[in-house]
Amino acid sequence: MDDLSSDIKAVKIKLLFFGSLAESMGQREIEVVLSKGTTISQLLDRFQLSDIVNNGVKVAINGEIIQNHDEIIADSSEVAFLPPFSGG
Repeated sequence: MDDLSSDIKAVKIKLLFFGSLAESMGQREIEVVLSKGTTISQLLDRFQLSDIVNNGVKVAINGEIIQNHDEIIADSSEVAFLPPFSGG
């Protein structure tokens, strides 16, 4: 039997939005299908999220905040967008 994993050309991920960002997006969670090899930077461009990330929103993959937007998104990943938190 052939190894089918090498033939996969798409990955399915979840986008998670928190706080005021969830309100502005109109939902907290979206499932999307991306081409295999898609980077965070490409994801930001596709969904027009670059400006919010440039204005302080953090990106986390599977619970880990990332700085490198050239990171490739793996299948079944959760990509969360975390707005700046204010405290007092």
